[in-house]
Amino acid sequence: MARPSQQLDEVLLQSGRVLFARYGCSGLSLRLLAEHAGVNVGMFHYHFRSKDNYLAQLLQTMYEEMFVQLQAEVDHAGSPTQRLRQALCLLGRLLREHGSWIGRVWTDASMGETVATQFLQKNGSRHVQLIVGLLMEAMQAGELAMQAPMLALTFLMGSVAAPMLVAPRALELGFVPPMLQLPLQQVLSDEGIADRVNRALYALAASKEDVNHD
Repeated sequence: MARPSQQLDEVLLQSGRVLFARYGCSGLSLRLLAEHAGVNVGMFHYHFRSKDNYLAQLLQTMYEEMFVQLQAEVDHAGSPTQRLRQALCLLGRLLREHGSWIGRVWTDASMGETVATQFLQKNGSRHVQLIVGLLMEAMQAGELAMQAPMLALTFLMGSVAAPMLVAPRALELGFVPPMLQLPLQQVLSDEGIADRVNRALYALAASKEDVNHD
């Protein structure tokens, strides 16, 4: 016997995509979800059994969509540095698009929300491993200076990822003076992301001797 209303689970997940960044794990109530999706609460329980199961599936689905795109960039043909450049540019664009819910997950985990903590434990290192793998390939190929991979990674994330997480939140909260809003929007643009990636990789390509002389 086919289960009833087979599309309702996807409708509920789509509502979660809209609401999660605003309400987080604790604030996203079943009533709010059901009203937004136009679904009765009984159908929610039929499809997901519990709120925790729903949240785990929602977060995992959103993350997998990002990870598949990032993995595809890593697997492209090209030198390690070329693939690293493309992966970092994509990462910046993904953070621009998905930074709201990613930031909410981190906030929820810091507040002890079990689902958010378990999600980060399961997935927090997956994309990091992809970037570190490319960094090590580029170093071994002589395209980047040899150094501790995690030091190089933190430098890249500070250059590429941090602005994509901080700047949109500052704009949303009204912390940015009017005269700085347009320049900050440029920081978030595809061109701004690519420029920071190129500058960061150029810095990592410098030899240790050059760095020491500076």
